[in-house]
Amino acid sequence: MHGTEAPSAWVQRWTHLIPPHSPVLDVACGAGRHMRWLQTQGHQPTGVDVSADALAACTGLGELICADIENGPWPLDGRQFGAVVVTNYLWRPLWPSLLGSLAPGGVLIYETFAQGNESVGRPSRPDFLLRHGELLQAFSALRTVAYEDGYLENPPRFVQRLVAVRETPLHEGPARHRLQPASS
Repeated sequence: MHGTEAPSAWVQRWTHLIPPHSPVLDVACGAGRHMRWLQTQGHQPTGVDVSADALAACTGLGELICADIENGPWPLDGRQFGAVVVTNYLWRPLWPSLLGSLAPGGVLIYETFAQGNESVGRPSRPDFLLRHGELLQAFSALRTVAYEDGYLENPPRFVQRLVAVRETPLHEGPARHRLQPASS
């Protein structure tokens, strides 16, 4: 079942940018691998998925919403989160809702399949593969902190990954979006 594997290294790498103790939305959360990770980091996860069976594996991890976000209304209208996390999922019509769900100072962490993946496996349909630079263009209203577009070997896949912040007005110099967690 999707969501039972370890959390994405990309999500783990950038979690430190999420405002402390903030609510976090995990879109198409599956069995909750990122909800588990985010909860251990002190955040308040909300997971949305079409599968009631997958959400059953998330019991106790946070708020759970069973909804068909491709064919029904966005179930979180008017709500904002300190982060929105999306992995291995692509539904372009949802992008404005994701952007609207991101609170000022919030972080978008997005990772999914890109063109080229059809040469190594699934998904292979163009509808499910990002075009070169597509995430950058779709979320250009945000401040990009990190972006990758390329090939990973284990398992073999083409991906595009983005970390971007909805900046707040500057008060005391430029915002500092750390590229690594602060040393303890």
